[in-house]
Amino acid sequence: MYRVIIIEDDPMVAAINRQYVENTSDFSVKAVFPSGVGALEYLKEHEVSLIILDYYTPMLNGMEFLDRLHGMGKAPAVIMVTSASDAQTVRQMFLRGVVDYLVKPFEYRRFQAALEKFRQSREQWEVQASALDQEAIDRMTGSAGQPLSPEPLAKGLNAATMQMIREFLQHNSGTMYTSEEIAEQVQLSRITVRRYMNYLTQTHEVVSAIDYRTGGRPSIQYGMDDMHKKQG
Repeated sequence: MYRVIIIEDDPMVAAINRQYVENTSDFSVKAVFPSGVGALEYLKEHEVSLIILDYYTPMLNGMEFLDRLHGMGKAPAVIMVTSASDAQTVRQMFLRGVVDYLVKPFEYRRFQAALEKFRQSREQWEVQASALDQEAIDRMTGSAGQPLSPEPLAKGLNAATMQMIREFLQHNSGTMYTSEEIAEQVQLSRITVRRYMNYLTQTHEVVSAIDYRTGGRPSIQYGMDDMHKKQG
């Protein structure tokens, strides 16, 4: 049974989403929250398989919610069910690892298709008990010909977010940036960016330097290491 929570501040939409989920076999809604804040508290003590997430909710939008969720070291599957349809928001949410994106209003069969897509992906991984060769991995992830992460990430770090930061630094390899400047460019929180920059510095992918020319408190600046500039 797949455990599901719903984050939706419109009670009527939340009720419809719940009905859609529970009309699908093997799915059970464990809780419904009007905001991501309550959901994060719940997730501190409970494990879920899937989150149905609206982007526009009080106190935290969908992007902020996922950043905090990943910061907790948790990464359940996420299906967006939202009216947010601008290209930048959609891109940012997929970079944060959402598995599907439904724009309101949508048909019931499209919601069903999203759940089935999730189910098939989960079952596909669960049946793999042995080591996978490259062909099997590419087939399961749909990433044939795409570069894979060279090493597992530390707990709480998300591969899509890491790739977004890497791409920004690679495309601007001749410049050093503070974590605040990077956060503004990639539209992440400063706290999130600092966590990723600490990791990239520790793995020697990024170099750091202290800038004393600020006229006030010195700031740390980051840039892509020469070796990784060439690779990028």
